[in-house]
Amino acid sequence: MTLPRRTFLFALPAAAAAASLGLPTAALARTPEIYTEGGIAVDGSDVVAYFTEGKPVTGKPSITHDWKGATWQFASVENRDAFAANPAAYAPQFGGYCAYAVSKGATAPTVPEAWRIVDGKLYLNFSKSVQKVWLQDVPGNIAKAEANWPSVLDA
Repeated sequence: MTLPRRTFLFALPAAAAAASLGLPTAALARTPEIYTEGGIAVDGSDVVAYFTEGKPVTGKPSITHDWKGATWQFASVENRDAFAANPAAYAPQFGGYCAYAVSKGATAPTVPEAWRIVDGKLYLNFSKSVQKVWLQDVPGNIAKAEANWPSVLDA
């Protein structure tokens, strides 16, 4: 289950409340590994274009590749083929969930405009305003998120 855009700050209290009620972990639905809307990864953005064009580019529904249970869209066949050859090189970190939310132990959706490539890896954020907070300590936030990933999917 993907959380609505404005509710990720409430995810941890809700999980804590469920745990305090004695609900077994198996009773909680696992968040999908890749953030999608309607099965489409990263809002239909061409993730290769972040690296090649330095900006978000909307992918075409006619040029896709399925990977990790999600459909990825691309602006060109060349970008699709580059992704298909090495998805891990282009896919956003933390399954396309907000890097800042994951650093806080939660998941949240992202927007194509709030992105950054750090050390050759793509990171997405919930919004431009959340990205400003994330940018205040990129190495620290990445380290915290890596420590939380993928266990935040079980919450």
